[in-house]
Amino acid sequence: MTILATVLVAFVAFEHFYFLVLEMFLWTTPKAIKAFGLESVDFAEKTKVLAANQGLYNGFLAAGLVYGLVFNNSSMILFLLSCIVVAGIYGAYSTKKIKLFYFQSVPAILALLSFLLFY
Repeated sequence: MTILATVLVAFVAFEHFYFLVLEMFLWTTPKAIKAFGLESVDFAEKTKVLAANQGLYNGFLAAGLVYGLVFNNSSMILFLLSCIVVAGIYGAYSTKKIKLFYFQSVPAILALLSFLLFY
């Protein structure tokens, strides 16, 4: 795998680890409320269990990408990047927030393309 592909995959993994932190531990803070465009602190409090579950899944994605990098498992990397692209597209569509596509799908698309083109 090229350095570019490795760096991009690592960036996507880091990004999803950051999502884990925001969703599992910082959901009710002003930082997360602003980042996710939540309507209020009350809404954040009511949804923090759901957000924590979502954060755990983001952690699994990050861990899987790191595992794929460490053990040179290209199938795992391709699968997880594809899942992330689809999740970002669906998230942007279902929430009507295009920002989700740019923050989640675009980095994964770039990593996927660099992986496929230069592997």
